[in-house]
Amino acid sequence: MELKKYGLLLLFLLNLSGIANSQERLISEGEIPILAWYSIPVGETTVERYKEMREAGINHSLSFFSNAEEMQKALDIAEKAGVKMLVACPELKKEPEKTVKRFMNHPAVAGYHLIDEPKITLFPELSEWARKIQSADNKHFCYVNLFPNFADSTQLGTKNYKEYVQEYIRQIPVQFVSFDYYPVMKDRLSKSWYENLELIAAESKKAELPFWAFALTTNYDNDHVTPQTIAAMRLQIYSNLVYGAQGIQYFTYWSATSVNAPSGEDQRGAPISVTGKRSVVYDRVKQMSREIQNLSGVFLGSKVVSVRHTGLGKIPVGTIRLTSLPKAIKVLDTNGAPAIVSVLEKGENAFLVVVNKDFLNSINLTVFGDDSLKKILKDGTVIPANTYESSMELDPGDAAVFMFPTSEM
Repeated sequence: MELKKYGLLLLFLLNLSGIANSQERLISEGEIPILAWYSIPVGETTVERYKEMREAGINHSLSFFSNAEEMQKALDIAEKAGVKMLVACPELKKEPEKTVKRFMNHPAVAGYHLIDEPKITLFPELSEWARKIQSADNKHFCYVNLFPNFADSTQLGTKNYKEYVQEYIRQIPVQFVSFDYYPVMKDRLSKSWYENLELIAAESKKAELPFWAFALTTNYDNDHVTPQTIAAMRLQIYSNLVYGAQGIQYFTYWSATSVNAPSGEDQRGAPISVTGKRSVVYDRVKQMSREIQNLSGVFLGSKVVSVRHTGLGKIPVGTIRLTSLPKAIKVLDTNGAPAIVSVLEKGENAFLVVVNKDFLNSINLTVFGDDSLKKILKDGTVIPANTYESSMELDPGDAAVFMFPTSEM
C-alpha cells in the first residue's frame, strides 16, 4: 500500500515536471548589459564584494581608480566574479596607447571610460582621445555619457540639445550613445524626460547605434524618490527598454558622499550603504536585474517599430498619441490612464509592451487579441494570452508584455 502511494506520488511529480518543462520560454541571445555606475571602491576590491554585485544581476562595473595598478587588481578580481569593467584610471588619459595595450587582452575589460557629461567644446579632444584608444584596440568600446536635455547652455556649450547629441555622434567614435536622466520625483515625473528619450532614440536609430540609459538607485536630492522603490525603478527601466535601450545603468551602486563621489554630490541610500552594508535597495536592484534578464528575449536586439502614449489630457511633449494597433490586437484600453504602448520586432516575433507611467498607482488595462496573441510572464514563460482575463490590474510603473507573429503586425 505504501509503495503504491509512493508510486502515485512519484508519477504526479513527474507529470508536474513534464508540464513545467513543456512550457514555452523566451529565447535570449545573451544578457542585457547592466552597469553599476560608481561601483565598488578601491578599499573594497575583493572577490566577495564583486560576487555580491554579480549576485544582484550587475554584469558591468564602473569605478574610478587612482592608478593602473589598482585598475589591474580590480580587473583580476572582477574576472573571478564574472563581471566586466570599464577601464578608468589617470594613465588612460596620459598614455592612452600604452595603457590600452596593457589592458586590452584582459578578459574582464568591457571598454574605456573617457568622461561624464562633457560640453560640446570638449568633443574634438574626446574624438582624438577615442581614436588613439581605438588605434590600439578596436574591439572594446569608448564610453562618453551625455547630459540630459534640461542641462543649460553653459553646461552643453550650445543652446540646442539636438545639435549637442548630433555632434557627439558625428565627432566621437562611440559604439553606443549614453545619456543620463533621473525623472522620478517624489510625486511626479519630469516633464521633459520622454522628449529626451524620443530624441536619443531617433538620433541613435539614424546613426545605426544602440543607446544605453539610466535608472536612479540612490538618493540624489530632496525632490527625488527616497529610497528608490520597485515602482520607480520599473518605470525608468521599462520606459528605457521600450524606447530601444540596449543597456541599463544604475546610478549608483555604492553610496557616494561628497568626500569620495566624483561629482562632489552627496548621494546616500544606494544598494550598498556608506558603511558597506546592503540596504533595502540592494534587493530591489536584484529583483529588477532578474526581471530585465528574464525579458531579454523581448528587448535585446529588437527593432522598435513604434512608441505611442495614452492618457486623458495632454501627452508628454515630443511624444505621439496612440491611434492604431497591430492586427493581432483587437482591443487595448488603459481606461484613460497614462501609459506607453510600444511595438517591437525581432525575427518572426513581434512584441507589444504596455508600461504604466504612474509609479504611485495601479491602472486598469484591457488587452484582447486574436488566437495568435501570447502573454509573456516576468520569468520569461510564454503562454496563450487567453489563459488570463483580458482585463488586468497593472502595478505602478510595471509593464505587461505580449507576443504575436510579425505577420499579424
